Amino acid sequence: MAEEAEALAAGTLDPECACMAGLFPEALLTATDEVLDTFERELPDLDEASDEAVFAVVERVVLALNAVNEVHDGAAFETCEREELCDYIDQSLTERGVDVVALTTRHGLGRYQITNQWRKW
Repeated sequence: MAEEAEALAAGTLDPECACMAGLFPEALLTATDEVLDTFERELPDLDEASDEAVFAVVERVVLALNAVNEVHDGAAFETCEREELCDYIDQSLTERGVDVVALTTRHGLGRYQITNQWRKW
């Protein structure tokens, strides 16, 4: 996105060919970053947390992303971005010592279903 903005400012990109700012407006990026920053601050103590505590953190981040999506008329996250957000949540939990496969299995879920209960994007 920064490259596109620079090219527009330099006059080397026709404004009609610029699409990133329309797809990813600054307000969307800022709101999403704030949600993910909050999520990251909640992660350090999850390695020995109860299943309920881990699911509560996942629920909070997903509901916050739902709110971002609603502000953007339900079109904030396309398929690729949705998959990346789910992967990010999974990887972040894994990096903090949460065995996502074991967690989801204990609750009758597949690994990539950890966000499904709350996700509307």
